Amino acid sequence: MNVTIKKPGEIESLRKGGKILAEILEELTKIAGPGIATVELDRLAEELILKSGGQPSFKGYRGFPSALCISINETVVHGLPSSRKLKEGDIAGLDLGMIYEGLYTDAARTVGIGKIGHEAARLIEITENALKLAIREIRPGRRWGDIAAMIQKYVERSGFGVVRDLVGHGVGYQIHEDPWLPNFGRAKEGVLLKVGMVLALEPMVTEGDWHVEIDKDGWGFKTKDGKLAAHFEDTIVVTEKGCEVLTN
Repeated sequence: MNVTIKKPGEIESLRKGGKILAEILEELTKIAGPGIATVELDRLAEELILKSGGQPSFKGYRGFPSALCISINETVVHGLPSSRKLKEGDIAGLDLGMIYEGLYTDAARTVGIGKIGHEAARLIEITENALKLAIREIRPGRRWGDIAAMIQKYVERSGFGVVRDLVGHGVGYQIHEDPWLPNFGRAKEGVLLKVGMVLALEPMVTEGDWHVEIDKDGWGFKTKDGKLAAHFEDTIVVTEKGCEVLTN
């Protein structure tokens, strides 16, 4: 495992890039509504990234054709933008990565489209809370397993599932770096957190069973039981006292 520590100047660049990325993602969540084709959101995401002086990090990564991942309803992550239009009652995960001053940040939000059902709203809330819990518990000297176990316990006690096949990760020099950060596990295990680590924390939560499968398009990961899934993500840097969220 090759876990990198970012230098102060690099963290400043990540901070600037992360702020821009968060602002773009916020704009996309406001526009996402009934009747909007997902490809329109992708075009806007790329336009805003380029206008800011950045580059979309997902486009071209392992052949992925778009700047934005849009994962609707039962799709957990890596949904491919298309002519499909969002409709009332859908939930949509918007996942966006950017390169700014040569460094990578990554963030995701799940939003309800128009009026959504109670259970869908609760799923979104619990997933966002799981991310907030992780952010609150990060500090140097802890093992990631301590935090992963808390996420798992919180999500499962809320009646939802934690995806096992997809995990958070290091980020900064590349789109994906060591360490891998599962959202389940046991305390006192996993990577030791150190000041200067830059991490993409991303709980992925299912309404039903946690098992996933690849969509027929070859990109999206869907729940096997066809039930809803939600995804939230922020890029953080571990600090002396805890962590700083770079994508807010």
